[in-house]
Amino acid sequence: MEKAERVHRVYHTSQKQTEVRKSILWIYYVFFFSLLNESVFNVSIPNIAKQFTLNPSEVSWVVTVFFIALGVGMVVYGKLSDIFSIRTLMTIGIVLYSAGSIIGFAFQAWYPAVIAARTIQGSGCAAIPSLVFVIVARYFSAVERGKIFGIITSTGSFAIGIGPVLGGFITHSFQWAYLFFLPLPIAAAIPFFLKYFPKEGRKAGSLDILGGVLLSITVSALILFTTEGDWFYLAGAIVGLYLFIVQIRRAMEPFVDPSLFANSRYRSGLVIGFFIFGSVLSVLFVIPIMLNKTYGFDANVIGFVLFPGAFSAVIFGKVAGNLTVKKGSNFVNYLGLGLLSFSFVALSCVIGLWVGYMGAALILMYIGFSFVQTALAESVTKILPVHQIGVGMGFFNMTSTISGAIITALVAKTLEEKLLAFRLHPFITDSNAYMYGNLILIFSIIIATSVLLYFNTFGRKSFLITVNKGE
Repeated sequence: MEKAERVHRVYHTSQKQTEVRKSILWIYYVFFFSLLNESVFNVSIPNIAKQFTLNPSEVSWVVTVFFIALGVGMVVYGKLSDIFSIRTLMTIGIVLYSAGSIIGFAFQAWYPAVIAARTIQGSGCAAIPSLVFVIVARYFSAVERGKIFGIITSTGSFAIGIGPVLGGFITHSFQWAYLFFLPLPIAAAIPFFLKYFPKEGRKAGSLDILGGVLLSITVSALILFTTEGDWFYLAGAIVGLYLFIVQIRRAMEPFVDPSLFANSRYRSGLVIGFFIFGSVLSVLFVIPIMLNKTYGFDANVIGFVLFPGAFSAVIFGKVAGNLTVKKGSNFVNYLGLGLLSFSFVALSCVIGLWVGYMGAALILMYIGFSFVQTALAESVTKILPVHQIGVGMGFFNMTSTISGAIITALVAKTLEEKLLAFRLHPFITDSNAYMYGNLILIFSIIIATSVLLYFNTFGRKSFLITVNKGE
């Protein structure tokens, strides 16, 4: 009898996997539109500030609230995926994302409504990257995961890279409010997710709402501290974190199982992801400003400089996936981190020289980033137990996402105050380029530190095995 039940379960699990696999193209499709909106509004900030007569701190809320909702939402959806059907959660997320877009365009003349719309967009958008990683980990084999992560991360890298180009074109050719229309094609995926994803009832478990609220307060206060510079927010983040830790330790079914953070390799993965994602996104924030101030390029020319790198991520993301399968995630991580380190050093050295050198260095940076995105995601899923994949990947994605908001805000303040406007880099002689060269050089040191942390965490022995035999 027990054998028959096991066979029945295996058959239905296999059937579910077969159905989900049919939606793989739609998974790539929604992932592209989810990450596209992370960077598409950045170039429109001056136009929004001019329309509503806002100062920089006020207009920055257009980006800040989106990242707060996105970062917290990733963990929430990851937790909910352990209780509720992915089919339902994905549908809710896409509907919220689309609804926020419609509200934003309809009420574009009222700034509070624009902020509310961006919040709704972020809360819906968060479902997609969070659930996509859970879907891949839950319904695809280890061999398939490497290739799929490669395509997913290359798609994401391309979306982040092409976002400012599209944003600049639409803002220049039409009006900034039309940017709200960009995510709407994502709604076309709903019928396919309803068709291919299994109907699953509510699983055992409950949601620790207080824990979720305290996490939201902590993340929001931390991002607000870096963007606003008010120490009140830092105090709020510290208090919120303390109460969150107390809550998850005493709750019967905590929002996050404390044992998740007892995994030292997982903790290191969070730290590595934070510094790598934050560094790359911050460099992508600095480069357009530098190209404008140092070279005098306008938005269209800047887009042309960035585009080859973004496009290269599409090609090499798939290469990264294949390499992950053949050589293992450790090998690909080392290769990607090496490329990132070299590209950052190269970028810091060529500022002020022929812009083609910078374009070549950016291509290497995008390739290295796509390698690290692919392999690091695979590494993290492999070290998590099945029951912790949802919330574990949610936390990983949240950490990577908020790193962009936090480190970019710190970089913006550094540029505003001209804190690094002195000669430090030995190869830069143009005083107008000192600040940018120094910043990128510092990020190259951060990447090098991440290499050492990764090597120390996963071990030299693991690296040698990866090179010789694959993981």
